[in-house]
Amino acid sequence: MKIQQSFHQENKGTLFLVGTPIGNLEDMTFRAVRILKEADWIAAEDTRQTRKLLSHFDISARLVSYHEHNKQASGPELIRRLAMGEKGALVSDAGLPAISDPGYDLVRLAVGEGIPVVPIPGPNAALSALIVSGLPTRQFMFAGFPPRDRKSLRRELERLALRPETILFYESPHRLVKTLTEMKAVWGGREIALVRELTKKFEEIARGTIPECLDWLEKHPPLGEYCIVVQGADPELEGKKEDAWWASLSVAEHVQHYMNEIAGISAKEAVKLAAADRGEPRRDVYNRFVAEKNPLD
Repeated sequence: MKIQQSFHQENKGTLFLVGTPIGNLEDMTFRAVRILKEADWIAAEDTRQTRKLLSHFDISARLVSYHEHNKQASGPELIRRLAMGEKGALVSDAGLPAISDPGYDLVRLAVGEGIPVVPIPGPNAALSALIVSGLPTRQFMFAGFPPRDRKSLRRELERLALRPETILFYESPHRLVKTLTEMKAVWGGREIALVRELTKKFEEIARGTIPECLDWLEKHPPLGEYCIVVQGADPELEGKKEDAWWASLSVAEHVQHYMNEIAGISAKEAVKLAAADRGEPRRDVYNRFVAEKNPLD
């Protein structure tokens, strides 16, 4: 167990996770500007994009590259600098870092070394889309980018079919229609909101059922990155898990199904998927999986 006192650890560097605008530069906070100006270096996914932001706010801190393709080499070097007492800032191209980008890996490295990790709040596309969607906000889950291939996408939507929370996705314009078509096949006529260009001049929110939004996209081809906000399952369906595809399977068979279907998946990851299907604690499902695979004599 590790306890972080963010502002009471002497002689240690700090990794600041700095939220940046998702479109409108006026959304940059005073604190974010100050932290970036005081940082010894700023790690960015796309240095060209971030340089424009830094120039706008007259920030001259050293800019370094940190992205999915260089994180194995760049990450340890940034951690070494933090361990020496430097203050580093991590930013994404837009919004909060470490959400659907490699920032998560850097945070894990910092936590492992006992380096304080401090959030500097800022805009977030998924939450901004949620609060304007008109769909329930009391409980929600962020599912990131859906799988690309059709089989994996269908499997993921089936896995989420009984979740009662509002579900948030990111999707690119060239895949939007394909993803919605699969959602229609699995989820039917649920209410959704298609949110794009948040905080920008052409900000747009399309609200309706999945079929209605598909019809609308035929006349209005997708443009820009989208947040898809989807109504959760009817709570009454939570009591009908006996109708689920896995209902007749034992826990061991359920876990083994995912291990057979998904190449390279570990037992731990398969247990996680099965637990999500069943709405049960992961540890309970794991214990039952082990017991069923290795019954006592």
